[in-house]
Amino acid sequence: MRWLNEAEMAAWRSYIVSTLLLRQRLHRELAERHDVSLTDYEVLVCLQSQPDRRMRMSELAMYMGSTKSKLSHQVAKLEEAGLVRRARDPEDKRGVITEVTDEGLALLEKAAPTHVEGVREHLIDLLSPEEQATIAAAFERVQAHLLEPEN
Repeated sequence: MRWLNEAEMAAWRSYIVSTLLLRQRLHRELAERHDVSLTDYEVLVCLQSQPDRRMRMSELAMYMGSTKSKLSHQVAKLEEAGLVRRARDPEDKRGVITEVTDEGLALLEKAAPTHVEGVREHLIDLLSPEEQATIAAAFERVQAHLLEPEN
């Protein structure tokens, strides 16, 4: 077992605590100003970013870092609010497609400036361009590693 040394522990803890605090702050800003959770906002962004504004639930769950079951409950709430709709995948009847609605796109259009302002204020503007590049490179490497099939 290779335990974390002091510098490694400081990096890990500052990442964990900062990430939790940042997500809480971004959530609160979206909830207070637009009555949408950060997680719901992220689902809508994922769907909106697709050329046809839709994704298979299994793919969406992977992008969200969520289980299919948890995502299904979340999408059901979004569907009830009229922000998304679900349908059987025409290419694979076992799969389900989720699509953002015009109402979901309208919410995104209203909420996006609040989200971007928060990301900028609470993260991006606190970092130099060099630090931004370092963070991007480091987490692109982490993401690539985590997306590799497990052995």
